[in-house]
Amino acid sequence: MRKYVIAGLLVWMPLGITFLVIRAIVGLLDRTLLLLPEAYQPDNLLGIHIPGLGVVLAAMLVLATGMIVANFLGKRLIATWEHFLARIPLVRSLYAGIKQIMEAVLATDAKSFRKVLLIEYPRKGVWSLAFMTSDSLGEVQAKTESEVISVFIPTTPNPTSGFILMVPKDDVIELDMAVEDGLKMIISLGVAVPPWQKEKLATKQVDVER
Repeated sequence: MRKYVIAGLLVWMPLGITFLVIRAIVGLLDRTLLLLPEAYQPDNLLGIHIPGLGVVLAAMLVLATGMIVANFLGKRLIATWEHFLARIPLVRSLYAGIKQIMEAVLATDAKSFRKVLLIEYPRKGVWSLAFMTSDSLGEVQAKTESEVISVFIPTTPNPTSGFILMVPKDDVIELDMAVEDGLKMIISLGVAVPPWQKEKLATKQVDVER
């Protein structure tokens, strides 16, 4: 009975949680419809509520904004707007920090959060998963003897908090796993270990020899 209950939970729990998360995201994005004039809101035009229309509007809004700010005039407008925000004490700190994080994570040519590393932390002989956040450290690099990189060590099971360490590049081991697999391993408390490519190749080689 215990085996059957666990097997059933493994089917329904992921489905239920996924459904709740998607419903919450869709419900939040549907609130973007409130940006439209009341007379033009789909609920009033159609007489019924259609879930998901806010997702379409949000996607169109993001795409249109990107098209505008990508040209020269749009960049000038953004620069003027950011100059205005930089004069507001609390807002400038929050806006600048959030923008730097988003640029580091979303930039297609960025090196941050593109590598999963293994470092000895919190002591020698004990290994922890980490993500490389930067290899250009300016003053920190200039005042250290060896080449150092900045790494982020997330806590488990909540990877949004953690520690930033500057460690010598020679002291880290670069892993083959993707960032998504590294996050899964951290969130699952180390239970969800991603398959290793070399293990797959070795298995295929054994099958061929047989």
